[in-house]
Amino acid sequence: MNINGTHYRTIWLSDTQRSVHIIDQTRLPHEFTTVELHSVKQVAAAIQDMQVRGAPLIGAAAAFGLYLALLENPTDTNLHHAYHQLLATRPTAVNLRWALERVKTGVDNEPEEQRASSARQIATDIVAEDIQLCSSIGDHGLAIIEDIARQSGRTAAADVSAVGAEKLHKPVNILTHCNAGWLATVDWGTALAPVYKAYNAGIPVHVWVGETRPRNQGAYLTTWELAAHGVPHTLVVDNAVGHLMQNGLVDLCLVGTDRTTANGDVCNKIGTYLRALAAKDNGVPFYACVPSPSIDWSMEDGLSRIPIEQRNPAEVAMVSGIDHRGITTRVRLL
Repeated sequence: MNINGTHYRTIWLSDTQRSVHIIDQTRLPHEFTTVELHSVKQVAAAIQDMQVRGAPLIGAAAAFGLYLALLENPTDTNLHHAYHQLLATRPTAVNLRWALERVKTGVDNEPEEQRASSARQIATDIVAEDIQLCSSIGDHGLAIIEDIARQSGRTAAADVSAVGAEKLHKPVNILTHCNAGWLATVDWGTALAPVYKAYNAGIPVHVWVGETRPRNQGAYLTTWELAAHGVPHTLVVDNAVGHLMQNGLVDLCLVGTDRTTANGDVCNKIGTYLRALAAKDNGVPFYACVPSPSIDWSMEDGLSRIPIEQRNPAEVAMVSGIDHRGITTRVRLL
C-alpha cells in the first residue's frame, strides 16, 4: 500500500536473500522505521514484541524465521528447535502454526543442503498468496460497499440531479476495530481491503476508528495507514461506537480475525464482541473478513478451546507519545 505515494509491503527479503526487512510497528505513528532481521531469534522477538503483528503477517514472518534458521543450520534438531521457538511467540493467531507447519512439512524429507532454499520458496509463496487473498477479500467487500452506496445514491457515478449533491457526497461510514489493514498482512489488509478498493474506485467512504486499548492499535496504526493512503477517517474512543450506531452514523462494520473455527466462531482483538453486540442491536451489517489460513478446521468451536494469550500488564499501564521536546517516549498511566 501507499505511504505518501511510495508503495510498501510489511515484510520483504533483502537483496542478498539472507535477511528479512520489516516495518517496526512499535514505532508508529511517530516514527517510520524499518528493521533488518538476520536470525530466527530476532524474528521470534519481533513477533513477540509486536514489531510485526496481525495474524497473516505473523504467519509470513514465522515462515521467513524458519528459513533463516535453516540458512544457519539445516539439521533436524535446529528445525525442531526453531519451529517451537516461533510457535510459542503468539498462541492465538492460527496463521502462525499454519505457516510453520507448511514450511516444516515442505522441508522435512529433503536433503539438508536443499532445505533453506525450499523454505525460502515456501515463505515467498505464503507472501504472494496472502496478497492475493487480501485483494480478493477487498473485491468481495467492495461489492458490499458499492451496494450500500448505490441504495443511498452515494456512488461516484450517481446522477446529481436525481439524488442531490448533498446526498451524493455523503460517505459510506464504516466502523472497524483494532488494525486489520495492510499493516496486519503483507499488503491490502483484511477488514480495510474493501475500504481501500472502494476509495480507489471513487466511492466516498469514511472510517470510524476505535482507539483499541490497551495497545492502541487503532489509534496508532489504523489512523496512520489510512492517513498515508488519503482515506477520510475519525478516531473515536472505544466506548463511543455504540453511540455512533444508535444515531445512524455507521453503515457497516468490518473487522479481522485471529482465528476462526470450523463452525464460524471468530476470535479477534479484545473488544470485537462488544462491537458485534452493538451492531446486532442497531441493525448494522457486521462482517468478519477472514482469509482461509485464519480458519482452524481442527476446532469445532472456539468458546473454550482457543488459547488466549496473556500480555504484559505494562501494555495497560504504559502509553507512548511525543514529549515537549519532540522525542518519542513512554509514560506510566497507573
